[in-house]
Amino acid sequence: MEKISTKGLDFTGQNIYVGIDVHNKSWKVHIYNDDFELKSLSQEPNVDGLCKYLESNYRNANYLLAYEAGFSGFWIQRAFEKKGVTCKVIHPADVPTNHKEHLRKTDAVDSRKIAKGLKNHELNFIHVPGLNEELDRQLVRSRVSLAKDMTRVKNRIKALLKLQGVIIPDKYSEGNWNKTFINWLNEMQFEHESGKLTMNNLLSEYDFFKKRKLETDAAIRKLSQTDCYKKNLELLLSIPSIGRLTGMILLTELGDIKRFKRLDDLCSYCGIVPNCHSSGETQRDEGLTRRGNAIIKRILIECAWVAIRKDPALLLYYKEQISHMKGQKAIIKVARKLLSRIRYVLLNQQKYELGIVK
Repeated sequence: MEKISTKGLDFTGQNIYVGIDVHNKSWKVHIYNDDFELKSLSQEPNVDGLCKYLESNYRNANYLLAYEAGFSGFWIQRAFEKKGVTCKVIHPADVPTNHKEHLRKTDAVDSRKIAKGLKNHELNFIHVPGLNEELDRQLVRSRVSLAKDMTRVKNRIKALLKLQGVIIPDKYSEGNWNKTFINWLNEMQFEHESGKLTMNNLLSEYDFFKKRKLETDAAIRKLSQTDCYKKNLELLLSIPSIGRLTGMILLTELGDIKRFKRLDDLCSYCGIVPNCHSSGETQRDEGLTRRGNAIIKRILIECAWVAIRKDPALLLYYKEQISHMKGQKAIIKVARKLLSRIRYVLLNQQKYELGIVK
């Protein structure tokens, strides 16, 4: 069969939709135009290669590419944008899927669904942060991870003590891991050398994470004083229960607050919305959605418990809610109220006034 060449053809004014299923060693690519599927191919993970292929086969077309958010982050999107090619990132759960595609999930199926979704205008795209914004976010997230690592090591040390029947003296039992307590752990004697080696390993691990945490805290303090964050952080610090670290978590995770047109959009992003199932006359709430930013969701709920002790308006609101619901559900409503205050002070660039309901 004679091979038909596309060389010299001009696709000006035509739309080309490209779905990419991204993996570490390969990309599966599907290409559609406004009418039907054009091509399916596999290639190495190479932005330049795909751009050259598109320009060679569909010269001067309007390209629209998309891939699912995942391990690769946003570098692919940024690389395509630098080439002048529009590329979007989508939430994996938002790609339209029928039952057959759900049962027979392959890379080819995934890339085809993305391309078809682009063609049919069925996809919602997620916000892509700027590179500096993303790196600042990773710094603050690393601080959150270090705190978790330290907690894990502490729990392992306590577990080792319990296995040996060692009771922590009352003067150390309040959980204050000061220098005196660390010295007491270092001087502890075990009947077998293996026990001492295990304790030394755990204490070395604890010391490592503690030093990294202190260094990261210093870096975050320095970052918080830059022009990008200083003013907004001062506004957030006026809200009861929000400290410097919490404020930096919120600022780096949320980005530009103006991108959330409504409070409901912000609550959805933060995961402060319920899962609900409604059918006929039956309606069932199933707790908070599993979607949304898990870091902000946890921080908001923790802050809400503190805020009802410091803010009379929020305390009054909480008491009103627990009159007809459990405290765990009521605190979610307080967290939403707190999120509304955060949005208000950032949008209006005004400090929060204690006890004033907005």
